[in-house]
Amino acid sequence: MADIKTVYDFLEKAGTFYLATVEGDQPRVRPYGAMLFFEEKIYIMAFGKTNATRQIANNPKAEICAFKGQTLRIECRLVEDNRPEVGKALVDKMPVLKPALGENGENGVMYYIADATATFFKMMEVTDIVKF
Repeated sequence: MADIKTVYDFLEKAGTFYLATVEGDQPRVRPYGAMLFFEEKIYIMAFGKTNATRQIANNPKAEICAFKGQTLRIECRLVEDNRPEVGKALVDKMPVLKPALGENGENGVMYYIADATATFFKMMEVTDIVKF
């Protein structure tokens, strides 16, 4: 049975994942790649003051989708956590982001994935479900 680390490892291997948020009644989807496993949580980063951060502030429900030989879909709620140690951990993991994010990631917004159901699919068949 898979666990939260299995979900994170899959996202890492996929490299790019797609985040769906809601603006009014219109879904919005965009590619992301900045992620972190920290304190037993999966974090994603959005650059500050973007449409995505405004949409998440208005409605923290989101879906994440990634593909690498199979599909992973995560239904979740995104919780903002802008402690400097979280931003610094991301910058340490992905130093290429430091010029844009700053020393401690202060120019980004860190979210952890909460109340999640992660479903793995191969073709049309569910292969595993992880709740965290």
